[in-house]
Amino acid sequence: MKVNKRGILALGAIAAISSLTLAGCAGGGDPTPAEPSDPPVEYSGEITVWVDADRAGVLEAAADDFTNATGVQVTLVQKEFGEIRDQLVQQVPTGEGPDVAVGAHDWLGELVTNGVVAPVELGDRAGEFEQVALDAFNYDGQNYGVPYAIESIALLRNTDLVSEAPTDYDDMIAKGEAAGTRYSFLVGLDPEAADPYHLYPFQTSFGAPVFGTAADGSYDASDLQIGNAGGEAFAEWLAEQGAAGVLNTNINGDLARENFVDGNAPFFLTGPWNVPAALDAGLNIAVDPIPSAGGQDAQPFAGVQGFFLSARSENRLAANEFLLNYVGSEEVQTALYEVGGRAPALSAAFTSAVAGDPITAGFGEVGANAVPMPSIPEMGAVWQYWGVTEAAIINGSDDPVGLWQKMAADVAGATQ
Repeated sequence: MKVNKRGILALGAIAAISSLTLAGCAGGGDPTPAEPSDPPVEYSGEITVWVDADRAGVLEAAADDFTNATGVQVTLVQKEFGEIRDQLVQQVPTGEGPDVAVGAHDWLGELVTNGVVAPVELGDRAGEFEQVALDAFNYDGQNYGVPYAIESIALLRNTDLVSEAPTDYDDMIAKGEAAGTRYSFLVGLDPEAADPYHLYPFQTSFGAPVFGTAADGSYDASDLQIGNAGGEAFAEWLAEQGAAGVLNTNINGDLARENFVDGNAPFFLTGPWNVPAALDAGLNIAVDPIPSAGGQDAQPFAGVQGFFLSARSENRLAANEFLLNYVGSEEVQTALYEVGGRAPALSAAFTSAVAGDPITAGFGEVGANAVPMPSIPEMGAVWQYWGVTEAAIINGSDDPVGLWQKMAADVAGATQ
């Protein structure tokens, strides 16, 4: 893989500037270059990178380019993605962890709190990434990694059953009923915990985010908004949709996918992970924005993946260079998209990806307008109460607003 490097200079190093001066002796003289004010950075040693199997091939090629250009050896260590967060917390404080590790942005609360990751200064390159990716890796006003992929849910539509995207939620249900299928709309839920992740875009359309945000765009745990008037309206809407049978906690994710693939519904709220099953079944599908139920934008959570810098890296200069100018290059980000199917975080790679694939374009456009899943530690208390409350309301509570307000009070008591 040929990486388009922006000079082999470490992050924060100042490029040497040469100027010409004329010799001041009688009879003149040839111009001679002045000494550089700062010498080029010389790298040495090695760095260790933790990566999962899906991304190892791309990182191997990037590592070879990096070694050829800098002389720094890169050791890639394959890990199970789901085990990386805990192992970082356990090993970095002992000095046994990596210099760089792949991970998800919503790990940041735990990683920063435990002091195992360091800020990464993107500098002028920050403007080259999608804003939602930058927001996701922002924690307490600092950037903590180089993002490479954005993922969110969107609305899959069987175009043989419904030819046009719905304008809002009510229009979607009307179109679904007109299609004459068993279900007008499908989303996978759980009998005990519903699915706040999948239902969140409908909640945001009522103006009820979980937390407010600070001036720098990061989440403010002291500004709990889930229990506002919009949240109460959303709770009433959940009860209505449950009573109508549109939201059904007996239809889990597997059943929702099977019924959509079998042509039993024209609409399915899901992520790109369920696209292959639909295509394998021969369905003609489109990816649409999630329709608003409450009048405001329906914004799902965005999950952003990237690479972190260890707070205990002994070769931070080289690790920064590898992160910014290799992981952050268009070539590497495009290659990661090609193996993972997630929209790239780098805008140039994002533009190329969505231009060549309407499915990626659909999910990418929704993801670019999504909101990062909160990575702050207080989010744990939200998950504890959120889903069970939604399930109780959908399943027929006589007091949806009362249940919602109790949930908000419980979350506030646990977080503030």
